[in-house]
Order: sequence, then structure tokens, then C-alpha cells
Amino acid sequence: MLGAMPTDDAPDIPDIPDAPDAPAGPADDSHELLSFEDDKEHRTWVFDATFLASPWRCIFGNGCPGVLTGPAPELEQGCCSYGAHLVDAEDAAAVKAAAGRLTADQWQHRAEAEAEGGPLHSPEKKGPTVTRLADDACIFLNGPDFPGGAGCALHRGALEAGERPLDWKPDVCWQLPLRRVDHTEENGHVVSTVREWKRRDWGAGGDDFHWWCTDAPDAFDGHRPVYEEMRDELVELVGEWAYDRLLEELHRRGTTTLLPHPTLRPPTRGAV
Repeated sequence: MLGAMPTDDAPDIPDIPDAPDAPAGPADDSHELLSFEDDKEHRTWVFDATFLASPWRCIFGNGCPGVLTGPAPELEQGCCSYGAHLVDAEDAAAVKAAAGRLTADQWQHRAEAEAEGGPLHSPEKKGPTVTRLADDACIFLNGPDFPGGAGCALHRGALEAGERPLDWKPDVCWQLPLRRVDHTEENGHVVSTVREWKRRDWGAGGDDFHWWCTDAPDAFDGHRPVYEEMRDELVELVGEWAYDRLLEELHRRGTTTLLPHPTLRPPTRGAV
């Protein structure tokens, strides 16, 4: 399954009193791109080598400031504050099936979801299917007060079942902070770009909240590159052949230094 949250439906952004201005991201956002051809699919693959070679890692529950209008690590909501948009019927069906396997010990809001008619709904007629909200966050998010601990109930359920979280969670949730964008040229040739998720990808609402995930250096403290850290997610997005070719090209560089991620670069001389 491929996809990401639509940008046409901007989430409502709750305010955090006295919050500092949201980080605007690095002034110099240049990235190094790596591309190669896939003749069998009549496709050109383009990868954001700067991000994929960076030491980014998810820091949910380890100081992640969240995505509200100000830093709120104590809420332990991560990027789950607004729920998730399901990309298609297949995505929704997979999440419903996974939810049916969760127990009350794994899912704080299980009873509430059942009372509401399920964890998913469409707020507008013919609108997108989204996860319901509970306690001002995604209904699948267990809060810090839950005996089983904070975090995504689907993620926990998958791990305890010995399965991959990406097979249980909404597409947008397991893909973040990766994004695949396909562009079809006039002759039918497809250009597929895999890059980091940008603030603009959230739609108009993205300008109002803190996108710490890749705009700030907080999460760039891992011990291995993203292309290893998120191997399963990348393979799911592009397939084994394209992933293996990506590794081949990255390893071909040897000790050559890629353009560092903007959040990790020293300030440019003369920059304000």
C-alpha cells in the first residue's frame, strides 16, 4: 500500500498558551538527490540521499516535542495529535482488521471506539476516512496514564504479535517521515521521488504547528542511517529491487561525505 495524508484537508490545530513561534526550518534546505532508471517499470527513481544518509530516528516518548503549536513532550502524543487520514479502502480495511485484534490491555480507548461504531469514520459526506479522536488525539494513542504505557496501540499490538507495525498502522503513520511522490510525464514515463516529509505536506495547517520531526536537530541523534533504520518502510514504498539499487549507489560512494542534513550543518557565514 502506498500513499500519504491528503493535503487538501488541513487538521484543526489546538493552541498551546504562550507557545514560542514554530520553527520555520533551516534557511538553506538544499538536499543531495540520487537517481537511477528502472527500465522494466519505465520509471526514474529519485531519492533524497541527504535525509536517507542522516542519523534521524523516531524519538517518540524520548523527548519528542509533538506537533501542536508549541513543544509538549509531557503529553507524549508525538505526531498523533490529529489522528490519521486513511488513503484508500485497502488502508482502512487493514486498520479495522488490526483494531479487531487489540485487547483492552493493549488499547486504552477500545471500549470508546466500540461505542462510537468503530475507530474510523468520515466526518464529511464523501470525505476522507479518518481515525476518530479521543482525549484530543488519535483514538489509537494510549496516554501516559494508561497502565500499559503511552504509545500507539496498533504499534504495540503488532510487536506483541510478532508482526511488523507497518502491517497494522495507517499508511501515513508508518511512512512518516518518508514521503513518496509520483509524477507521470506526458509520454507515460513515471518519476518517483522518495524524500523526507516537509511541513508543506501537511497542507495549510502545517504552517501553524511545530514540525520538529525534521525541521529541528532533536531527532538526528541515531547510530545508523535512515536507509538502514527504516529499511522495511523503504522496501514497502519502493520494492526490493529499487531498495537494493539504492544501497548499491550509496555504498559505491565509500567514504565520500554526502551533503549533511540542513539541521546538522554549521551556520552559513553571513547568515542572520
